[in-house]
Amino acid sequence: MPAGAGKHLAMYNFGLHVAAYESPEVEGFRLREAANFEAVARAHGFIGRSGYGGEADAPRWGEQVFPRFIEGSGFATAPSSLSLWADIESLMAFSYSGVHADALKHARHWNVRQSWPPLVLWWVDADGVPAWKDGVERLEHLHDNGPSADAFSFKHPYCPDGNPTEIDRGRVKEIAALNATGQGDLLAHVRMLKV
Repeated sequence: MPAGAGKHLAMYNFGLHVAAYESPEVEGFRLREAANFEAVARAHGFIGRSGYGGEADAPRWGEQVFPRFIEGSGFATAPSSLSLWADIESLMAFSYSGVHADALKHARHWNVRQSWPPLVLWWVDADGVPAWKDGVERLEHLHDNGPSADAFSFKHPYCPDGNPTEIDRGRVKEIAALNATGQGDLLAHVRMLKV
C-alpha cells in the first residue's frame, strides 16, 4: 500500500485583512477570489473544500470559527480556508505557482503581517472531512507547540504514518506544470487585475 493510502491532507489557513473586506484597500483580493476558487477546482490532487455561509454550491464542514489571533482585530470574520488534498506535493504545487502564487505575491497589500503560522497541515482519514474548529485548534497548536504529526507546515512535513518526511520537489514541479496547462486563462485574467 503506497504511503498516504487511506489518508488525505487537510489544510487550514487564516489571515487578517488590512481593512474591511468591502474596502478599496482589499479590492485586489476580492477581484481575484473567483479565479482562485476556479483554479483550485482545476488543480491536480485537489479533493474538496469547505464552503462558506451563503455559498450555495459548496457544503460547509461545520460552523466557521476563527483562531484567537482574530481577537482585538475589530473583525468578526477573516479570510480563511479549509481544504483536502491527495498529498502535500499537490497542495504545494497549487499554493506556490499559477493563480494562487499571483495572489500570494500581492498579499502584503491586503493582509496584515502575521505573528502566527499562515497555515497548518494534518492528515485525515480519506472517508472523512475536517471541521473548521479542527483547523483552528491545529493552527493554534502549531503556533504554541511547533510542528508535529498533528499540526505541521511545508517547512516541517510529516507522513500519514506520523514520521517526518521530505517533500518531493521534482513532483511538485511536475504537478505545477500540469496545473499550468489548465489555468492559463485564469492566470492571464488575474495578471490584468488591479493590486
